[in-house]
Amino acid sequence: MIQRKLLSQSLKIATLIGLFSFVACSHEENAQKNTVDASTIPVTGEIEAELTSPPFVPASVGNRSAKKLIVNMEILEEEGEMTDGVKYIYWTFGGSVPGSFIRTRVGDEVEFTLKNHPENKLPHNIDLHAVTGPGGGAASSFVAPGHEVTFSFKTLNPGLYVYHCATAPVGMHIANGMYGLILVEPEGGLPKVDKEYYIMQGDFYTKGANGQPGLQPFDMQKAVDEDADYVVFNGKVGALTGDNALTAKVGETVRLFVGNGGPNLVSSFHVIGEIFDRVNVEGGSTINKNVQTTLIPSGGAAIVEFKVDVPGTFIIVDHSIFRAFNKGALGMIKVEGEDNKRLYSGKQTEGIYNPEGGSIQSMPGNNEVTAPKANSVAERIELGKQIYSQTCFACHQGEGQGIASAFPPLANSDYLNADVDRAINIVLHGKTGEITVNGDKYNSVMTAQTLSDEEVANVLTFVYNSWGNNKTEVTPTMVLKAKSSH
Repeated sequence: MIQRKLLSQSLKIATLIGLFSFVACSHEENAQKNTVDASTIPVTGEIEAELTSPPFVPASVGNRSAKKLIVNMEILEEEGEMTDGVKYIYWTFGGSVPGSFIRTRVGDEVEFTLKNHPENKLPHNIDLHAVTGPGGGAASSFVAPGHEVTFSFKTLNPGLYVYHCATAPVGMHIANGMYGLILVEPEGGLPKVDKEYYIMQGDFYTKGANGQPGLQPFDMQKAVDEDADYVVFNGKVGALTGDNALTAKVGETVRLFVGNGGPNLVSSFHVIGEIFDRVNVEGGSTINKNVQTTLIPSGGAAIVEFKVDVPGTFIIVDHSIFRAFNKGALGMIKVEGEDNKRLYSGKQTEGIYNPEGGSIQSMPGNNEVTAPKANSVAERIELGKQIYSQTCFACHQGEGQGIASAFPPLANSDYLNADVDRAINIVLHGKTGEITVNGDKYNSVMTAQTLSDEEVANVLTFVYNSWGNNKTEVTPTMVLKAKSSH
């Protein structure tokens, strides 16, 4: 009896397995039947491609049929600004870093003409990862200064793809800014969103250290060692901050086409205060949802989408975080609209957190001085330098250059030099709100520093006697006076 029941159950299980297998096979066969061979998609008509500089993208292809798409791109070698006071000779596709955004649809026949400006010094070519063919087109597109070359290809696979120069030394050409994105939309186009933007990360290697002024040449050894001086979005520090920030309104859906030109570093792409609703992983067809940070390999891309629900400034970073705050991989999305207190309250209360009692919060006074007293200006400067390296370095940086659009510079600072008493009070009591330094606006927070009068005097004397400032000596007496008048 027991054996008969076991046999009956086994037969039922076998039947179910067979049914599932049949259904699975049927779905697979249907999928195969419904898959269109893109190489057979007919081309009707001819149009010229709209090419855009970052952070903008051309209009969606929508429901248009596959066409012969004419792409004309010019290579330009030209001087640009890496950050304030730092110049660099960029090699570009279309005059921007990254290069012009190319938008196609699956089945298009792309006729690509690459022109090398006659004033350029070097030959170049282009390798488009969307191309099925030798070198991604590089084998057919090598072009000398003053010449142009034309080749064509069929877009077979929908996705977001990197293109770059592949002329030897390949790494050097990429490191100088020769990369961009080409989008191949599926038939019918991508779903409609409110805003689309183009962002591409790159790492740069200069003879001078980060922030060292002047025209900086490329450093091959640093590039080989993968020791980047700058890691930036869209070719320079601050390309997506301040007046260059991306914009959106509450309730809008934002789509970012994000690439990583490298040539070396992987990007940990993240928007602080947002979660990606959808991510096309590595720019392909796989969709990941509710993603906090997405990895984008060098030479890779991703499409990220999210709805902005509350207003404010959202910071875009490479979450390998020292790259963001110390090397430049930082951008902004400014969102306007009505607050939604149900989703985000903002600051509700502010109090004192005393894990070890109230005394931990008190500012040390003259009776608590533990710092050694300076006997000369030179000694005060030396003691102040030590305090600066321990307390101020992270925000204001080693040469007092600050961090673009985040923390103001202390070097050659008109704001600092105009009012010593104000500077003392900021160190003692902190500062919140917008200020203008050397013509640029900053709106961050400077926390009050728990330093003794002697330490405040020392660190400010060091700052005032460094980086082109006015060489003021700040004394403990001046600090004490500022305290009493506050």
